[in-house]
Amino acid sequence: MQLKLKVIVGAVVAAVSSIGGTAMAQDMVVKIGHVAPVSGAQAHYGKDNENGARMAIEDLNAKGVTIGGKKVKLELVAEDDAADPKQGTAAAQKLCDAKVNGVVGHLNSGTTIPASSVYNQCGIPHVTPSATNPKLTQQGFKTTFRLLANDNALGAGLALHAADNLKLKKVAIIDDRSAYGQGVAEVFKKTALARGMQVVDEQFTNDKATDFMAILTAIKSKAPDAVFYGGMDPQAGPMLRQMDQLGLSNVKFFGGDGICTAKLAELSGGAKSLGGVVCAEGGASLDKMPGGKAWKARYDAKYPNQFQVYSPYTYDAVHVLVDAMVRAGSADPKVYTPKLFETNYQGVTTKVGFEPDGELKNPAMTLYVYKDGKKLALN
Repeated sequence: MQLKLKVIVGAVVAAVSSIGGTAMAQDMVVKIGHVAPVSGAQAHYGKDNENGARMAIEDLNAKGVTIGGKKVKLELVAEDDAADPKQGTAAAQKLCDAKVNGVVGHLNSGTTIPASSVYNQCGIPHVTPSATNPKLTQQGFKTTFRLLANDNALGAGLALHAADNLKLKKVAIIDDRSAYGQGVAEVFKKTALARGMQVVDEQFTNDKATDFMAILTAIKSKAPDAVFYGGMDPQAGPMLRQMDQLGLSNVKFFGGDGICTAKLAELSGGAKSLGGVVCAEGGASLDKMPGGKAWKARYDAKYPNQFQVYSPYTYDAVHVLVDAMVRAGSADPKVYTPKLFETNYQGVTTKVGFEPDGELKNPAMTLYVYKDGKKLALN
């Protein structure tokens, strides 16, 4: 009897070990890195981006992904760069050392550009959902991809709207000296001048400032029709409040995707100047995205009141990386990175395909205004 029992137990253990071994053999782990500021003044952008990436990972795992005949479990490895270039390169190196299979990020051009060199050196592809400075893809790295229009489209589109549609004549320009803020301001200025607008003043701040009274007072004396701000919403919000205090509520306020958030209304504290804001995003509005409305409903149910701008792009970026792995039959960056250039993926945001330099093919651009504190698409 004892011998019989031992045989049965042995057989059960062997069977369980066999099943476990099969499961382990099938369950290949693929790590997707994500980097954005989840601390500091820009944390609302970073959390929104990370939410989109997490949602994509969960959706893909629920659906089931097979790469090269092996069942895959996707894991998100999230890092915080606090919108700081040094922290951004440190986070990039950390992901390289962790041997992640691909990266989504970073948020800011100022962190993405130096981090892109790190990813290039360790041979890991990264897809940015939001960094728009054109210099990013001009470095010639075959590991860098962008999922939305760059500053050449945003800055030019805003300047054309100011000159051609609103018939504005005089503009003052402020930028925060970041790679993003300077870049989009330079393109706006160049296009505005080409369309016959006069740049009456140029002022500079930084991405930590909150007091703009001296800058705005200097600008007021030049009587501009509009102010263009190259920077992010933690500065744009207080700037709008201070414009009200100086009697500049009727002056139009232009900015790129850095200010074009739902949170801008909150940060401006009910300023009348919010009604004069015109901002641009590199992509279609949610209502015009192929899967925008349905995706946003699912996002809001999962992450109430956290949506800002870029989470649909981080969601698509994860899918684009995994799609290339599936087509290559490998999660090895050396093997699947060339497949990213052959991407033809129907995402939530658009039909994704890349130019030879990693730029998105046929990027859309949308202008927005704020009415009664709500962000509304113009086109």
